[in-house]
Amino acid sequence: MIKYSIITFPGSNCDYDSYYVAKQRGNIVNQIWHKDTDLKNPDVVILPGGFSYGDYLRCGVIARFSPIIKEVTKFAEKGGLVIGICNGFQILTECGLLPGALMLNRDLQFICQHQHLKVINANTPFTNQTRQDEVLDLPIAHKEGNYYIDNDGLKRLQDNNQIVLRYCNADGSIDEHSNPNGALNDIAGIINDQGNVFGLMPHPERNADVYCQSPDGAKIFDSIEKSILQNR
Repeated sequence: MIKYSIITFPGSNCDYDSYYVAKQRGNIVNQIWHKDTDLKNPDVVILPGGFSYGDYLRCGVIARFSPIIKEVTKFAEKGGLVIGICNGFQILTECGLLPGALMLNRDLQFICQHQHLKVINANTPFTNQTRQDEVLDLPIAHKEGNYYIDNDGLKRLQDNNQIVLRYCNADGSIDEHSNPNGALNDIAGIINDQGNVFGLMPHPERNADVYCQSPDGAKIFDSIEKSILQNR
């Protein structure tokens, strides 16, 4: 049994999706309000999708000042697993737990669709139940998912194998048509250099059971739980 802590900010709208998935898998789940200062000793922290603080000023930039983020940062610095999904990814870049930034989509439009993703690094705590180069089918829903980092930063990501997911076609090929938002190098998800903080724009919590169009999101949760249980 795994202990999840799921952070809720004003404007979060995927916190219950994450709660449902973690709970129906038989885990202990704590919902943590952004003003709290106690993570309740979790095995993994989820920063969920949504529009924290209405995305005022810039997506994730206000949420980074919430009291609970100090605790999330301490937890991550001690090696705790943290996953930021969509708005959660944006928050992780704003608070410095992940490099780079999420900008407005290339076409300045909100995108809501199923998306194919290629697994670039299957050797992480978040993807160990996938195969290298496996193509996943996960939904995306964002207006600011256009990942950017400078050239030196991109080289570090590539050299350290920190790029975990890239946008692709159904056959795994990558071209200008497979990238929905203009993200640099087709990046959909990255980890920090220690490998314990994962940010991704797609929503695995929305595609994690057999009733969904694709259950591929369950592989992310399978990976997290296997990693934690193996390290106890």
